[in-house]
Amino acid sequence: MSDTQPRRAAIYARVSTFDQEPENQLAELRRYVEARGWTVKEYTDRGVSGAKDHRPALDQLVADATRRRFDVLVCWRLDRLGRNLKHLIGLLDDLQALGVPFISLAEGIDCTTPAGKLQMHILGAIAEFERARIAERVKAGLARARAQGKRLGRPRAVRPPIDIPKGLTVRAAAALWGCSKSTAARRLSEGRIPVGQTSAAAA
Repeated sequence: MSDTQPRRAAIYARVSTFDQEPENQLAELRRYVEARGWTVKEYTDRGVSGAKDHRPALDQLVADATRRRFDVLVCWRLDRLGRNLKHLIGLLDDLQALGVPFISLAEGIDCTTPAGKLQMHILGAIAEFERARIAERVKAGLARARAQGKRLGRPRAVRPPIDIPKGLTVRAAAALWGCSKSTAARRLSEGRIPVGQTSAAAA
């Protein structure tokens, strides 16, 4: 769709606290959209952190994009849309798949143009690079822990000691629990009874 044809633009604004006003963002966005001759639909999140993936107005925006209720998304600055790079790139990828280009005024990104599309490819490459670095750091940390002899995974649950009747011999315990004498001896010394057994049964 060319700029000579009318476009339905969605504008998105966000402020982190209820004390802040989004009007400065909205006024600039409205001027931009009007200058391009597009109609406008507004989405505003108030008192919501950009670190959150789900926000009321943003969720509605995504739902409306899926229903093809607007043709282009315009925001004041990238961090208004999201501070989490992974989420931001994923959101813009979803919009691109729906055929909805993205414009950010502060960064001069306009994905309705070839140059803007190139910028988004670069952002995507940066996000992919960061994910790979995180994966490498995790692998290196696990390898270091193994080399130091640390146990990985969930810690074993510590069972409280169970009273075992006095006079229970190793031979009797082994027969009762169906295990070897060495295992029975260890359990007796640790004060443990196998799962399913009780001190009453042991008596």
